[in-house]
Amino acid sequence: MDRPNRGNRKGRKKVCAFCVDKVEEINYKDVPKLRRYLSERAKIVPRRVTGTCARHQRQLTVAIKRARHLALLPYISD
Repeated sequence: MDRPNRGNRKGRKKVCAFCVDKVEEINYKDVPKLRRYLSERAKIVPRRVTGTCARHQRQLTVAIKRARHLALLPYISD
């Protein structure tokens, strides 16, 4: 049996939330904003899911890692 076409999916392109807000640098102390980019297991959510641009995704990763090091964010969930 043939499957329905899955390659014809047209969706809206996600826009980087940081570019929209004109954020120059992502602050590691802004825990509520950083928490939005963590999964339930406290993993960093990838670009293709969140829609952030490459530049801000790199800054976001560094900020999350800094916040984890200072115990502002968890490394793993309980």
